[in-house]
Amino acid sequence: MADFRMARSVLSTSRAARKGWLMLALVASVAACSPVIRNHGYVPTEQELALVEIGTDTRETVGEKIGRPTTSGLLNDVGWFYVQSQYRHFGPRAPQEIQRQVLAVTFNEAGTVENIASYGLDDGKVVQISRRVTEPNVKGLSFIQQLLGSFGRLQAGDLLGE
Repeated sequence: MADFRMARSVLSTSRAARKGWLMLALVASVAACSPVIRNHGYVPTEQELALVEIGTDTRETVGEKIGRPTTSGLLNDVGWFYVQSQYRHFGPRAPQEIQRQVLAVTFNEAGTVENIASYGLDDGKVVQISRRVTEPNVKGLSFIQQLLGSFGRLQAGDLLGE
């Protein structure tokens, strides 16, 4: 009878241990699928922006008051752009941008602050960036066809450099 009670006790302990491991695995799998939020970039706060005076401050004073951005006007350096984005990473999926704030500080010809504007994700537009890849002129011809097609155009003077 004592053996029966001991076997029953061992069985109930192993069931409890299995149930505990199962609960632990369930909690770990749910925690692994929770989204991870990551912030990228920097945008000055409203208090820092209040220090910048339109028409008075220059590039140097703006840099001292709120810091220099990582991005400026690419073509003509008309302004400084502070960009902050928030991305949600969820499991194996590609990250999704859920929030973006762009602060544009533009300067006039004299180098003083002309305007300060703020834009969000809903203000943005998709811009097609130039790939800068040369497209081939010959379409529909294989490499061998292109190679064989050039044989008739060669002349001895071209090869001799005359």
